[in-house]
Amino acid sequence: MTTKEERAANTVSINHHQTKDYDLLITGGILYDGSGNPGREADIAIKGDMVETIGINLKQSKAKTVIDASGCAVSPGFIDPHSHTDIELLANPKAESKIRQGITTEIGGNCGFSLFPPSEINRDYLKKKYDLALDWHDVKGFFAQLERRGMALNYGTLIGHSDLRGAVMGSADRRPTDDELTRMDRLMQENLDAGVFGLSSGLIYTPGCFAQEEELIALCRRVAIYNGVYSTHMRDEGDHLLEAVDEAIGIAEKSHVSLHISHLKMAYPRNWPKVHAVLSKISETEKKGLKILADRYPYIATSTLLSVFMPPWAKLGTVEEYLKRLRDPHSYKKICEHVKKQEERIETWKKIRVSSVLKEENKRFIGKTIHEAAREVGKEPSHFIVDLLYEEEDQVEMINFSLNEDNFKQIILHPLVVVASDGWALAPYGILGNGKPHPRSYGTFPRMLGKYVREEKIMTLGEAIQKMTSITAKKFGLKWRGFLREGFYADIVIFDPNTVNDRATWENPHQYPSGIHHVIVNGQLVIHEGEHTGVLPGKILKKEIPIQFVH
Repeated sequence: MTTKEERAANTVSINHHQTKDYDLLITGGILYDGSGNPGREADIAIKGDMVETIGINLKQSKAKTVIDASGCAVSPGFIDPHSHTDIELLANPKAESKIRQGITTEIGGNCGFSLFPPSEINRDYLKKKYDLALDWHDVKGFFAQLERRGMALNYGTLIGHSDLRGAVMGSADRRPTDDELTRMDRLMQENLDAGVFGLSSGLIYTPGCFAQEEELIALCRRVAIYNGVYSTHMRDEGDHLLEAVDEAIGIAEKSHVSLHISHLKMAYPRNWPKVHAVLSKISETEKKGLKILADRYPYIATSTLLSVFMPPWAKLGTVEEYLKRLRDPHSYKKICEHVKKQEERIETWKKIRVSSVLKEENKRFIGKTIHEAAREVGKEPSHFIVDLLYEEEDQVEMINFSLNEDNFKQIILHPLVVVASDGWALAPYGILGNGKPHPRSYGTFPRMLGKYVREEKIMTLGEAIQKMTSITAKKFGLKWRGFLREGFYADIVIFDPNTVNDRATWENPHQYPSGIHHVIVNGQLVIHEGEHTGVLPGKILKKEIPIQFVH
């Protein structure tokens, strides 16, 4: 393999006064085009934001910049179908932890949460966390903010069902009236017209958990008309996993929507054997003609809000009403009893680690297990959890070590499962460098290439790249992306297959991966020799509206 210094010496800048055939030329690399095929030697010529020519004798061509990719794999830019990035692009448009993984496109708005419509469900938290003005009122306003700021990667989004429902019904635990469902459907259509790729649900979170199947079917029918995607964080990923899968498939069958199951997993040891039944259900569903796909990150721990251990009834109404219940002696006792019972499900609070809080006085708990933190302050774990959630106004993030390595391998090897991070665009500095988040925000795609492809050889490099690029592009209808072919957008990652790997750990997650040398977005070098150039060439990607709905 060539060293960084040797590659830098071979990166040639041509005099700007010379006649140029191309803007960027990549020579000497092994091309993996995203189809799953083995790599082949090829040079790639880029003009503007498109791949213009792919051949084997382009080294003599003139270009503004020539990159020697000798010893490296050259592939389509990775596509992350399950991202929670949104406001982070306003806080830091360089998208450091994602672009340095080779991710050139991500789909946000997952698990039922988006920044629109303005339901105020999580806006107060975001305002406090990022000290930014959330002054848009719909997805068009959010897109306009991103375009004014610029961003390092391409960005598309789903609309979150929790925010959609919350905008119409608040956090009510009941079925919508006919008028409320009509208003939700109208909002769904307005967002589809604006370019969202579909609907996401988070059926373990409030208020999404209060929705019945009929409500989701009705909204998904609208999504299906637009050829959009229904991406679901299912109602259960543990003891009632099989029933949750059946519900997701049933919604898709009755609405004819394209189904995407988020972060497919089996939580807690007693549910690990369910992997075969779940994968069989997915295969059988696809054979029936239903469009179905799932995603998964390559780690054995989950990450979400600590408040998932709270009873849903406690979170009814406004945030103020919820917090008031946490101080009411009668409600407090009932809530603590509910939380204590959760230990039977997770086995031990030693598996749950605090990853993020807002208040300075509680940052001492970051990185500690619930068991450790509760013992430190002399409280029962259930009381510690409820008290911490009250002090932090419900905004505590956790990491839960509940998954199984063999399950992951079986899941990711399934032809209908792709790679996704379930993470954010973070950075080791500034406001995005706080806490100890799940390392998937920094390491998902390099970890897949290093640990599972190179070291454990569970699949070929070509197959892994296909799960990171073209399959996802087809699912979401990302036209002219996902393959490295002539006439496609020049979203490209150049990496060393012998050194690529994740470096983020549970103890020190804010670390960039190794082996990702160059990342090109829309024809422009964003990562060059492993360093961020500061260029922000990303585009807002919008779902193409069927011709019959064009006004």
